[in-house]
Amino acid sequence: MTNKASNKNDTPYALPIRIYYEDTDAGGVVYHSNYLNFFERARTEWLRDLGYEQDVLREEENIVFVVRSVSIDYLKPALFNDEVMATAEIKKIGRSSMEISQKIVRKKNADMEVLASATVVIVCVNTTRFKPVKIPEAIRRAMEVTTNC
Repeated sequence: MTNKASNKNDTPYALPIRIYYEDTDAGGVVYHSNYLNFFERARTEWLRDLGYEQDVLREEENIVFVVRSVSIDYLKPALFNDEVMATAEIKKIGRSSMEISQKIVRKKNADMEVLASATVVIVCVNTTRFKPVKIPEAIRRAMEVTTNC
């Protein structure tokens, strides 16, 4: 595993996402549970950009990151064909868990409007007993370097 993180960043990790028909409900807006998928993609791609593949962590380190809790505020609807960004930024990191602030944002003129905002608690667990274990130091350092926690 390699670590691609190089310096502290003042902006959260952001993943561009286009909204497709499959993401929307009968009302033409993104179905509420799909925001969880967008948030998961952003966290996975962020970890990948740091040089860590989740399947490799599972196979070689015997760890996985699981969601313990999620709190979402839905502020404005995302619509078919919108281009949005799913962001991820660590707010707190502990021995085996981290609190991540995530948003779905859409560019509106020169500003970014927040469509949904979430707090996600992730726990590092072993793959045999699914009990919390210490986040590997290299991953912790990579995340701390790229966020403001």
